[in-house]
Amino acid sequence: MRGLVVGLRGQILLLIIGCLVIAQATSIWLFIDERSLAVRAAIGAEAAGRAANVALLLEQAPKDLHSSILSAADSPLARFRIDPRPAVDHLDHQANGAVEERIRSLLWNGDTREIRVELHEIGRPFSPIESMRTQAPGPQGRTMHDRVLGLELTLSIALPDDEWLNVDTRFQRPPLQWPIYSAVSFVVTAALLIGGACWYLLSKLTWPLRSLTQAAEKLGRGEESHPLPAVGPIEVRGLTEAFNLMQERLVRTFSEKTRIMAALGHDLRSPLTALRVRAEMVDDEETRGGLIASVEEMQNMVERTLAFARGIAISETPETIELGKFLRDLKSDMLEDFQLEVGAPLDVRLRPQSMRRALRNVIENAIRYGGKAEVTYKRENERAVIEIRDYGTGIPSELLEDVFEPFFRVEASRSRETGGTGLGLSISRAILRSHGGDATIMNHPGGGILASLSLPLSQNFEDQEILIS
Repeated sequence: MRGLVVGLRGQILLLIIGCLVIAQATSIWLFIDERSLAVRAAIGAEAAGRAANVALLLEQAPKDLHSSILSAADSPLARFRIDPRPAVDHLDHQANGAVEERIRSLLWNGDTREIRVELHEIGRPFSPIESMRTQAPGPQGRTMHDRVLGLELTLSIALPDDEWLNVDTRFQRPPLQWPIYSAVSFVVTAALLIGGACWYLLSKLTWPLRSLTQAAEKLGRGEESHPLPAVGPIEVRGLTEAFNLMQERLVRTFSEKTRIMAALGHDLRSPLTALRVRAEMVDDEETRGGLIASVEEMQNMVERTLAFARGIAISETPETIELGKFLRDLKSDMLEDFQLEVGAPLDVRLRPQSMRRALRNVIENAIRYGGKAEVTYKRENERAVIEIRDYGTGIPSELLEDVFEPFFRVEASRSRETGGTGLGLSISRAILRSHGGDATIMNHPGGGILASLSLPLSQNFEDQEILIS
């Protein structure tokens, strides 16, 4: 895991937090909707009760008291009036609703008068009813002058003498409220869920995966890696067991291949020695010289094959070394001199003897065919790159990859004076790849060949025993 957010643990935690936030937001939305419905019902019931009581008073009081009754019933957001026509005069008004039933229950039993109810939202800010602005002096009156969003309820109740009691009521939508206790409860629940159970369970999942990542890195670099303990969830255990089995098969197959190559090279020594003895017994000097030269070439090829087998064998213990010092030591040990440009310190993990051999093969190859070698090194992302340039004639582009094949030579005469056996670059690439790196070559724009050898930087992985079961 490179970081908390990009890692598996961080992604799962973010998913859990997101689900908690969505769940909490849904709960708040449902709470607000239910609260709004409850407030509407309460306000509607209160408005219906006032309208029914005013209607009863108007029917029982003399007409000269009607204006006083209406003035007493008025409020900053409610107005009562008697008109010859109903205020709710369209046909799609609400019928037989809760407000209408409430009004009828407060009037005389069996009352069949017409009652019209209309309730709708006001989607724009509104002021108190115009005729009420001069009422409710003081702070309350000033508050009622503010423009708010809310609902409007209009009632039309039939009165005797073909008159109608029209009631206009406006009330503010209840504000959003989220008690501090709900916020504290959400934070505590999230903290307990994430910091306790989730962190522990995710650790049981991610630590075995991290151990598996380290083992895969070590196997890719050719380091010895012991079987991993199968811990964690059942899926992770299955993955660990599959990795252990794969590692065992790879190591066994690689060892068998190396052992066969070494045995084959060893077994060829005896018949070659016998051929050399018989060649020495040939009387003709020219024939004897040709036979001896051929036998020596075959012996050299056998030795190089054995060296190739030893080069790809993983037997040396890896070490973490500073690349600049390693190259300086190599320069002082080699008979052929090369130019080294020292760069910034870089720590790499490698098998020193094998890597010396890989570098020596490439550098000697550059000096043999290019006259001289220039060696530089640098860091590219998470890898160290060693570049070796010569000033020879170059290689045809279609053969740049073929030169890494065993026994392949660009110069096809097979003469010892013009080249080797064609195993040097093969051994170098095999050693680099056994370290988790690689070797490539290209024609330099300024002439000659540029070989690029890459190695992973030292990760300082330490073997850790995972105790989570």
